[in-house]
Amino acid sequence: MLALPALALLLAGCGIRPTGVPTDFGGAPSRVPCSLSQPDVVTQTSRGVPVQAFLLCGASLVTVDRAVPVPEGAADAQRRLIVARGLLGQLAAPPSAAEQAAGYTTHVPAGLTVAGPRPKDPEDSLRLSTAPGGLDPYALAQIVCTLSDSAAAEGDGSVVLGGPGDVRLSRYACTDELRSRPGTTKPPSSEVTGS
Repeated sequence: MLALPALALLLAGCGIRPTGVPTDFGGAPSRVPCSLSQPDVVTQTSRGVPVQAFLLCGASLVTVDRAVPVPEGAADAQRRLIVARGLLGQLAAPPSAAEQAAGYTTHVPAGLTVAGPRPKDPEDSLRLSTAPGGLDPYALAQIVCTLSDSAAAEGDGSVVLGGPGDVRLSRYACTDELRSRPGTTKPPSSEVTGS
């Protein structure tokens, strides 16, 4: 019984002692670096218009360099759709081996397609084969941030998306909060009239 207080005293003395001097050694180390140690060979050898796609790493969205082949002389509407289809294909494809090793993933489902506007839609709208509201929150965040930051959109940091059939169009924006918390933050959106 006398050994218990001595043992408690001994254990209390273990560990790092507090100091009155403020220290700042940055954030805690992470097991997932979320950065590529060298440029990806797949990206380097790809030809086409340079673009950036948003993949998931940890709990946030990060950009990776990609390229989308676009024919020279393509009209604006055609170019927008080609870029949107290329980016959607990039998002749905598994990350490269180097990206996977760095912790990158994607939630965009394979087989998801995108079409241009219907006759009464605004010319900058894109229609997905699945309604945006029916997508996984991470996938929607990836798509919104990738497309709104590309030639597929009007360049104002937003993108007009709809779904098949009578699904109405909405203008979605990519924000800092969405990039940092894509699973719990919905992209800001407003309904587009006239669709």
